[in-house]
Amino acid sequence: MSSVQKVQDFMEVIKSRRSVRYYDPSVKISREEMTQMLEESVLAPSSVNMQPWRFVVIESEEAKAKLLPLAKFNGHQVETSSAVVAVFGDLKFTDFAEEIFGKAVELGYMPQDVKEQQLAAYLPLFDAMPVEMKRDSVLIDAGLVSMQFMLVARAHGYDTNPIGGYEKDKVAEAFGIDPERHVPVMLISIGKAAKPGHSSARLDIARTTEWR
Repeated sequence: MSSVQKVQDFMEVIKSRRSVRYYDPSVKISREEMTQMLEESVLAPSSVNMQPWRFVVIESEEAKAKLLPLAKFNGHQVETSSAVVAVFGDLKFTDFAEEIFGKAVELGYMPQDVKEQQLAAYLPLFDAMPVEMKRDSVLIDAGLVSMQFMLVARAHGYDTNPIGGYEKDKVAEAFGIDPERHVPVMLISIGKAAKPGHSSARLDIARTTEWR
């Protein structure tokens, strides 16, 4: 496939993405494909590659029934989608630092001495960081992976809808996630559209950009 064709495919993905609220409930996404989409999504960037995103894939009828009263204004998405992915930011992301950097060494992406130097430099900084700064950081990184997941889903032929209107103070505990450690970011419903999403207008770049 030529690079031009790849660019055209990418443009089709970003231009065809819509926020879809009604899905075909008969369409189920396999765990294998969902895993593949998440693997492609986590190629998104994150601060110092700490990958502070965490996911709960809510796909069973029992789990959806548990989510429904917490997202009652988005009931159509919860009930008809193939799944709803709850995205969290992990405030204790440094717990995975050794694993991440160790894997980079194993894969030949960095030498052992660089790994040790970087961990020695970064871990004390992160440990001393106020909780609010950590929260801001993980929200940015989790936002990046969420957008990438929605584009990946469209490339796989599925539709999505980012949901911010839910009881964020209750969703972590409802699904066995430590609410003190995990910051709720958004829910993302995913499935095959039963009703197409609406096109929406965008502000002209001249209205939102300044050149210096």
